[in-house]
Amino acid sequence: MNKPFLFTVCVSSLLSAGCKSKTGESASPNIILILADDLGYGDIRYLNVNSKIPTPNLDRLCNDGMYFTDAHSNSAVSTPTRYGILTGRYCFRSSLKQGVLFGYDKPLIERERPTVASLLQTKNYHTACVGKWHLGLGWQAIDASRPIDSGNVDYSKKVDYSPNDIGFDYSYIIPASLDMTPYVYLEDGSVVDSRIVNLDGANTPRGNFWRGGEASQSFTIDDCLDHLLGKVKQYFINRRKEKQPFFLYFPLTAPHTPWLPAERFRGISGAGTYGDFVAHVDFVVGQIVSTIDSLGLSNNTLIIFTSDNGADWKPDDKARYPHLANYIFRGEKSDVWDGGHHIPFIVKYPGKVAAQSSSDALICLTDFFSTFAELTGAFIPETAAEDSQSFLGALQGSGKARDEIVNHSINGNFAIRIGEWKLVNCSGSGGWSANEDPLLPPVQLYNMKNDPEESKNLYEQHPEKVEELKNRLDLIYPENNSSPESR
Repeated sequence: MNKPFLFTVCVSSLLSAGCKSKTGESASPNIILILADDLGYGDIRYLNVNSKIPTPNLDRLCNDGMYFTDAHSNSAVSTPTRYGILTGRYCFRSSLKQGVLFGYDKPLIERERPTVASLLQTKNYHTACVGKWHLGLGWQAIDASRPIDSGNVDYSKKVDYSPNDIGFDYSYIIPASLDMTPYVYLEDGSVVDSRIVNLDGANTPRGNFWRGGEASQSFTIDDCLDHLLGKVKQYFINRRKEKQPFFLYFPLTAPHTPWLPAERFRGISGAGTYGDFVAHVDFVVGQIVSTIDSLGLSNNTLIIFTSDNGADWKPDDKARYPHLANYIFRGEKSDVWDGGHHIPFIVKYPGKVAAQSSSDALICLTDFFSTFAELTGAFIPETAAEDSQSFLGALQGSGKARDEIVNHSINGNFAIRIGEWKLVNCSGSGGWSANEDPLLPPVQLYNMKNDPEESKNLYEQHPEKVEELKNRLDLIYPENNSSPESR
């Protein structure tokens, strides 16, 4: 069985995007999804007037479109969030229950699993992924009797699983984060430069961190972000005269460690090297928008900018710089507190999404699947995207998107939010900010409307709410197991 998202009439509104124009060409919009890596809500000056980082391009994007004040990643760290973005499912339904993958790890998304890319292919989209993958690859071993790892990868052979196997027509990626080996580019599953050398690691000063290990001889960590930007620009140039709409997924490598802003951005912010790197990210976004404008594609292109989780901005960083990367939210990347997953989310779609607008709708990054389906008139199989809900109505300013959301920490702890109430199923942050403490209550309950800083635990005052949210979480994630079809 299928879930249809078809439109019975074509009207001059956002819902007409999948209809035919008078020329017979598809009016479906091009879609660009830009995913920053570890960027906080408070980094963007338009969203936080006290930000110490100049972000003119992101500010302009906010002004030209809609920003969301209550958007969340499904996880507080990279790999599980990316799983959710592409599949429309919470990652705890997969085999990954905590932590992240590394560069040599096996693929997390099954070949037969529908993704937003394969969904859009059914509506005649050309699909591309350029940037950080971090969802596992099918490396070929030199010695099949030994595990895939450093020293046992045949980089001359095409991987037997890449983004191209789950819906992307074109891919140009690095395997994982820019601080994880191996440091290579893969184009459509083949390593671009198979001359492998050993790259020394680094761990000083703060933020200047990467692991040592195998790398292509031509790979330069400092140049990676701009190199990927160049590939994206070329992709737009290649697609500009095509009648076929395109979907580009551009997961950035920044401002995740290593913090390596280009020379022209150094010293530009009041938040140290991290802030300078965010300014570099802002420049990249500006280049994307200006390239689309220069090619005459802007009027029929939907641009979304967001982040995979909160910023890696620690108490020592706050003490050194008067900058709140995660705004007023408690915690940081990795945590189930809001600082770990309450993220910036900006949408620009000229003539379809109102400029200078905002939405307080609760949305999740798992919601791309259903939103793109509704936008294009695609079908969602009944067994796919069970944690995805369309926010198309919110983009039109006509209402909220979802009533509840589940968030997952790096340690495998959960928070569930229903309306204004949020339950955390542990005594700590679930991540790096605060360990479990047997002297503290075993659960936390917050009223996010009255207390967005999560400063007052109300579990004793509202035991009925604790029970209600715990029961709901148990229904969504029974007995700490994934859904049966994905075990």
